[in-house]
Amino acid sequence: MRCLSIISDVLVVTGCSSLGVKPWERGTLARNDMSLGGNPMQTVFDERIYFSKEASSGGGGFSGGGCGCN
Repeated sequence: MRCLSIISDVLVVTGCSSLGVKPWERGTLARNDMSLGGNPMQTVFDERIYFSKEASSGGGGFSGGGCGCN
């Protein structure tokens, strides 16, 4: 039973060791089409709708209401 526990601990510790962006992958991830806001026109429309609903500008990445009651 102890051997099984040690094996599972080793698997858990080493399971996430390969996460992260490699140096040769950074060029691919830096392209414009890889951005979170993919389509610039869609981003403009989304910001316009957010501004209209919240009666404020900016802060599109934060949660909470426009009334100050989070």
